[in-house]
Amino acid sequence: MSDTNDLQDNVDITNLLWLLRKMPMENISGILNTSFPTPRDVTPHSTAHALNIAAPIAMTIDRIVTPVWYAISAIGNPITMKIWLSKRMRETNSSAIYIGAIAVVHYVFIWLHLLLELHLAWDIKTVNYPYVCEVFNVLYITPQYLAPLLILGFTTERYIAVCLPFKKETYCTVRRACILVLMLTVLSLVLGSVQAYIWTYNFERDLCFFRSGARPFYVVWTWISEMLIFAVVPLVVLMFNILVIREIRLLTRRASLRMHSDSCMLGASNKTSTVTLLAVSFYLICTLLPATIVYTMQSVIRAGDPSIRVEDWTSDPQWQLYLSYFTVRKIVEEICFSNYACYIFIYYITGSYFRKEVHKLLRCRKEPSRQSGASRSSRGQEQYTLVTTNGKHELTEPL
Repeated sequence: MSDTNDLQDNVDITNLLWLLRKMPMENISGILNTSFPTPRDVTPHSTAHALNIAAPIAMTIDRIVTPVWYAISAIGNPITMKIWLSKRMRETNSSAIYIGAIAVVHYVFIWLHLLLELHLAWDIKTVNYPYVCEVFNVLYITPQYLAPLLILGFTTERYIAVCLPFKKETYCTVRRACILVLMLTVLSLVLGSVQAYIWTYNFERDLCFFRSGARPFYVVWTWISEMLIFAVVPLVVLMFNILVIREIRLLTRRASLRMHSDSCMLGASNKTSTVTLLAVSFYLICTLLPATIVYTMQSVIRAGDPSIRVEDWTSDPQWQLYLSYFTVRKIVEEICFSNYACYIFIYYITGSYFRKEVHKLLRCRKEPSRQSGASRSSRGQEQYTLVTTNGKHELTEPL
């Protein structure tokens, strides 16, 4: 037992500052160090124990709010997958391919995140094992790369459908959507595989740690790759959304001026068809950019003297400043983590077809097996048209 404590006590003191900066980020690579290095006369602390002492509010929020997102995601994402990836939707809706894939990605990620949460917040050893360390880090970051790229994919598709309608039949097809989802998955996996080089299991420390000589590369790679995915991609999505909204306004204005029935139908269709996709895109922006901003702030808000005992951090002015930032950052990150759970509410609010399918699944109300053509036409104003094409003609699906 004393040998183990000696190893922990001799860990480079700078690891403490590094761990504090990295530990809780949801959209940054999984950081799996479990022990806080401390002076030799102090018993080493696990991450959970140290933060319970120094930042109890942050830990309480983490332990209460995160399970709520898990519960919503565990129920909502399978429902979303079932509806969007049903045979009917798969065969006719190219955007449904993207949205269904996003639900799959989010569902996989929350279970990976659960392993890390048990490890960091509850001090349960889950991933600090040989080979598991490397594999987990690859799997953990891959869905985080993939989800924003998928949203960028269907946002681009929506831009083509609205702003470049003559190219829609060429680029906005179910087949192209499936191919692009596969390509983005491979790209995310390739980007994520770099984590296997950065991380390795350290037998002496009994934790997942930097591979020898990999830390400088890690710093550069993290800033380039994750700022690209979590900052540049949302901004590009925002740009496309602005262009789509602008085009819809122009179409609506032209339709109202001409009073032409076809034009009116086109303007209304484009406007209603974009509500869900715009909502999803803007939700991505609102939940990724704040987490990225608070992450970058750590470079200007420094931690205190690492030689101070954990129990005395709250008495040190510099540690007080850093722990206040740490708590605020944790609150922001918990809100942003809802990105992996709450899309089902967007689909439910904005799509009548999705609502009906949810009701059918939950048996909230009986749906008639058949609907007359007259009843369908009477609900024409409620139809929500995704980019629904099979490469030959456009199909309209009520949502």
